Amino acid sequence: MSEPSDSPQPAARSWREAVRGNVLAMGLVSLLTDAGSEMVNPLLPIFITGLVPVGWAAVYVGLMEGVAETTASLLKIFSGRISDRLGKRKALVVLGYGLSSLCRPLTGLAGAGWHVLGLKFADRIGKGIRTSPRDALIGDSVGPRHRGLAFSFHRIMDHIGAIIGPVVAVAILYAMLGSVLWRGHGEQATGDEMHAMRWLFAVSLIPGILAMAALVLKVRETAPRAAPSSPGADSRRAGLPGRFYAFVAIATLFALGNSSDYFLLYYARASFGFSILEVMALWMVLHFSKVVFSIPGGVVSDRIGRRPVIVAGWLVYAAVYLGLSRADTAWHLWALVAAYGFYYGMTEGVEKALVADFVPSRFRGTAYGIYHGAVGIAALPASLVFGLLWKYCEQMQPGLGPMVAFSVGAALAGLAAVLLTILLGTARGTRHAADATSTV
Repeated sequence: MSEPSDSPQPAARSWREAVRGNVLAMGLVSLLTDAGSEMVNPLLPIFITGLVPVGWAAVYVGLMEGVAETTASLLKIFSGRISDRLGKRKALVVLGYGLSSLCRPLTGLAGAGWHVLGLKFADRIGKGIRTSPRDALIGDSVGPRHRGLAFSFHRIMDHIGAIIGPVVAVAILYAMLGSVLWRGHGEQATGDEMHAMRWLFAVSLIPGILAMAALVLKVRETAPRAAPSSPGADSRRAGLPGRFYAFVAIATLFALGNSSDYFLLYYARASFGFSILEVMALWMVLHFSKVVFSIPGGVVSDRIGRRPVIVAGWLVYAAVYLGLSRADTAWHLWALVAAYGFYYGMTEGVEKALVADFVPSRFRGTAYGIYHGAVGIAALPASLVFGLLWKYCEQMQPGLGPMVAFSVGAALAGLAAVLLTILLGTARGTRHAADATSTV
């Protein structure tokens, strides 16, 4: 089928063509899922401080995020390939969301740091199962001209859920803690805080159930794609061009400097004495900023190409991390976290759209698996090394830990942005190439 022209369309028409059917339904699923997960995720760094020895929380956060994300990423490789071979995506998406929705509330029963690690590990297994098939399902549900907007809409719904979750959490915590909620208590969580957080984990099951209902009832399987003429490795490689692998390699380099955002919350608590209320508010500011920039990022990438938008996002990331390495007052932290949302808006949906642009439809599950797998595997050294640098540099000199850790992340992000500019020419010229040779 011939591709539509690239002439600009009215914004309202573009919105209607991109945000409908599966794209709209998956956006609702992500909103509900993130409302549940972000009721509790911002509190995990504080929750862990009540379960581990003083000074070890940063290492536990790094280990938790690194191991969990790497495991999830390995599963993304296989789940994407399986969805391609089956020609179906929805069953894997349902399985993945269901597992995560069940594991999250159980964290409230944790009695030791390793319990949290294990349950986070199980939660990320669910993410690993669902992510590549979900992204392939979204990519198959919309034409190439609107793909950047579709993925950005999915991310914006995710971030709206991430704002709703903390608001609900604050209301519940206030009912249980009263004025204790906005008092800083140093790095370690108090007994009252631990008790309230345990109840909050249990309540997070409710939005998870609603998300599963929306997924089962509203999301439809996309039409099966024609299978490759040969199911062997050569056929698969033929659908994955060199430019795709070059982008994955550069994105992996960036990911090595992209430590868990939980360190921002730990930084706020340990270095600036933030209360639970302030930690939750900081998390909401970040996600509100993501919402503000997500749609512009997708729309601009549909018009001028993906590469310059991604480069801009990575450079902002480097600047924010450099600023965090030298932040010495609370308002510096608030301002930098607000700016940090620009990075997400310019990259989250746009990187996924670029992968879809490079690869024909029948290979997209595999391609997303490779992309998510490579980037996610880098999460283990990224977060673990960040945590270790923080701990041991902090022992050498107070304040040196975050300075060194954030500076290393900034350097790697800047290098990746330069390499993407030099090694990968403008993405606009190949933006729809994959779809031109396959049925859409």
